[in-house]
Amino acid sequence: MPVSASAIYFLNLRGDVLINRLYRDDVGGNMVDAFRVHIMQTKELGTCPVRQIGGCSFFYMRISNVYIVIVVSSNANVACAFKFVVEAVSLFKSYFGGAFDEDAIRNNFVLIYELLDEIMDFGYPQNLSPEILKLYITQEGVRSPFSSKPTDRPVPNATLQVTGAVGWRREGLVYKKNEVFLDIVESVNLLMSSKGSVLRCDVTGKVLMKCFLSGMPDLKLGLNDKIGLEKESQLKSRPTKSGKTIELDDVTFHQCVNLTRFNSEKTVSFVPPDGEFELMKYRITEGVNLPFKVLPTIKELGRTRMEVNVKVKSVFGAKMFALGVVIKIPVPKQTAKTNFQVTSGRAKYNAAIDCLVWKIRKFPGQTEPTLSAEVELISTMAEKKSWTKPPIQMEFQVPMFTASGLRVRFLKVWEKSGYNTVEWVRYITKAGSYEIRC
Repeated sequence: MPVSASAIYFLNLRGDVLINRLYRDDVGGNMVDAFRVHIMQTKELGTCPVRQIGGCSFFYMRISNVYIVIVVSSNANVACAFKFVVEAVSLFKSYFGGAFDEDAIRNNFVLIYELLDEIMDFGYPQNLSPEILKLYITQEGVRSPFSSKPTDRPVPNATLQVTGAVGWRREGLVYKKNEVFLDIVESVNLLMSSKGSVLRCDVTGKVLMKCFLSGMPDLKLGLNDKIGLEKESQLKSRPTKSGKTIELDDVTFHQCVNLTRFNSEKTVSFVPPDGEFELMKYRITEGVNLPFKVLPTIKELGRTRMEVNVKVKSVFGAKMFALGVVIKIPVPKQTAKTNFQVTSGRAKYNAAIDCLVWKIRKFPGQTEPTLSAEVELISTMAEKKSWTKPPIQMEFQVPMFTASGLRVRFLKVWEKSGYNTVEWVRYITKAGSYEIRC
């Protein structure tokens, strides 16, 4: 169920009430006193953001030097409550020029009361979009001298924006050059054994868009998704001629996506918000194309010497390259001296993290640079204990490569005025948790 807040309080660090709003009469006015005595004046303030006192629950969060406390008297959705707080703070910052602290609240208490009446009704969250609320709450907040100047201009027809089906985009937008930028950004999570076998591997990805389009355009995105291609071939009554297909797991969409059309036709159709937004998120667990293979060899020569040999092979195409590659090779804490030989990039010993750090600024595809190092250890009188070898970690970014194999088949833009659109598509693969056991 959605959160049904009985009251919301804004407190400073001393526990003084800056602003409060009661939405229901099922809690008393002394709830804030219970919060001060049982939570703020004890050592349990930072232990758990949810506390139950008597028959009421307190959800609280600290933003800058302000505590925001939501009081509920019944079973409520905690995640929804904290999501409401985060969105409300973002709304206040958009009115106050990016600042949200005790001074901003004291200088804008009239505006905050007006906003609190709009964003929550009888304890249930309502519309928290700054673009929509600024259409009919046009009062400007008192801004900090260091804040940026407002850039949002209210447009007419606020009622249509609030009650219409496209509440995330306002009408009347005009651009001299209509452009769409689409980025597919993926993070590879890998755990590999010392012999090169994959123990765990998955890819989490995001489709990020930046739209500068006039009017109310309707966009249609096609991917090489297996289910989508099969549905498309059924609707067209002919087999698909696409190449590799992938299966997307755990897909979540932005609210602008037409879910009814996606469920029936498996196509991503949407009227985009203006500017930058995240269109969808997904995860892939099968058929992952690893950008790198790491083959480590670490030999302990007695108690005072080690030999480290690491070969890193780039699996992607020869015309591609990775940027900012960092390989962290763990060594024992009693390391005293190291000597390196690398065929590409630079390496050094970082005593703060007990690792040999190998950096390659530009890593071409289909190459196999190697690192060889001699490590001298400090001999101790204590009984030797076996060294538990932590995994090798990698950081990288590979432009125009997707570990999942996801590709954009088409991106169509339709608008009743029929203007021409320039589409830009980019692929980026990054390292999430990329670890190789030694």
